[in-house]
Amino acid sequence: MQMPLQITFSDMPRSEAIEADIRRHAAKLDEFSGRIMSCRVTVKAPGRHKLKGKHYAVHVDLKVKGGELASTRHHEHEDVHVAIRDAFDAVRRRLEDQVRRQRGQTKAHQPLVHGRVVGLLVEEGQGFIEDAEGNQYYFDRASLVQPNFEKLTVGAAVEFLADLGTQGRQAKRVSLAAEPAGEHSPEA
Repeated sequence: MQMPLQITFSDMPRSEAIEADIRRHAAKLDEFSGRIMSCRVTVKAPGRHKLKGKHYAVHVDLKVKGGELASTRHHEHEDVHVAIRDAFDAVRRRLEDQVRRQRGQTKAHQPLVHGRVVGLLVEEGQGFIEDAEGNQYYFDRASLVQPNFEKLTVGAAVEFLADLGTQGRQAKRVSLAAEPAGEHSPEA
């Protein structure tokens, strides 16, 4: 392991078995990302809790290039090794998220398209939306997020995700759009 590791025991004596478990978990993090500059782990002895009984509390802080990551809370459990595992799992997930962001592997969200409902086939639970460029998109009852299909009207301003699939233009995740002040529905 290349990163400096600091282990602090609070309200309890030092334990070689606990230190070995912490070193094993820290080594796994270090293998995953060489960007870790230091790791601080605090293990607190069980305190008496009225409802939970005695629980060990473990907290992990990592200093990484570009910031600091920590287990978001003290992970508590009757078994100190379970508390250690949970705390390291939490900080590992945060480290994985940071590495994905730095590599540009986060999912880009598709922008919403704005349009107006131009036709409804109420009996079939289907309809059509037209965007600002005049493209028409098909949608059905299952594509609506809100409102329900029966409350939708022709001319209603909506926003949606455009899908240009093999069956033509389709609107997914359709919902009513808030109209900016001063804008009115075009008269048909």
